[in-house]
Amino acid sequence: MTSSIKIATWNVNSIKARLPHVLKWLGDAAPDIVLLQETKSTDDTFPGLEIGDLGYNWAISGQKTYNGVAVLSKRPIDVIETALPGDPLDVQARYLEAYTGHIRVASIYLPNGNPVDGDKFTYKLTWMARLYDHVKSLLASEDVFVLGGDYNVAPDDGDVYAPERWRDDALCRPETRAAYRKIIHLGLTDSLRAVSPETGRYTWWDYRGGAWDGDRGLRIDHLLLSPQAADRLDGAGIDRDPRGWEKASDHTPVWCEIRAPM
Repeated sequence: MTSSIKIATWNVNSIKARLPHVLKWLGDAAPDIVLLQETKSTDDTFPGLEIGDLGYNWAISGQKTYNGVAVLSKRPIDVIETALPGDPLDVQARYLEAYTGHIRVASIYLPNGNPVDGDKFTYKLTWMARLYDHVKSLLASEDVFVLGGDYNVAPDDGDVYAPERWRDDALCRPETRAAYRKIIHLGLTDSLRAVSPETGRYTWWDYRGGAWDGDRGLRIDHLLLSPQAADRLDGAGIDRDPRGWEKASDHTPVWCEIRAPM
């Protein structure tokens, strides 16, 4: 019988603040590989002991107070990249790439980009151009890979509860969506869309204005698969439960299952 590997991504919005939630979810959902974003943690403050007690190895690219990404895995982790190639002067901790369980994975925390009339939006689009270039090299390797994270991109209006309100936001701007489509069109598969094409399923809800209670959210967290991984896709979904917990992250986990490479 062919085994499957469950891979999840989750922007935890501070691993310190959300540690009880992370530990509970790891115990309940038992994913094999987890890609975390916005850990807001450095190596010496990351809760490796607590996570290790649940049977996970871990690797991080950390930054105090801001950003931060991590990979957790039930198998050994070999770190490949601790930053997105293409700009050695970029010190923001937004990308971590590793091999684990015969799969190449990357945890991605793509820049938000707001406000759109300044440097932050330029940085977002430049970062996406670098990601495009790197994905081309990854595809050339023909590896089984999964690029997961908070992309800060709602790919189309079906991923936004009220599209007209978000037209000018960096998450939905035409330039943002075009850059995202350019990456996808290299040959990647959106795991959730591949198994669940219906719209109106969200991964992020604002803390303000009763967004969670009214299910007024956006889908901005994605697991993108190489062709070799997409061929092995067995399922994908959004786990809404953690968003409803007390003092929750504003994001909730997204997961997929692929048949294990040999």
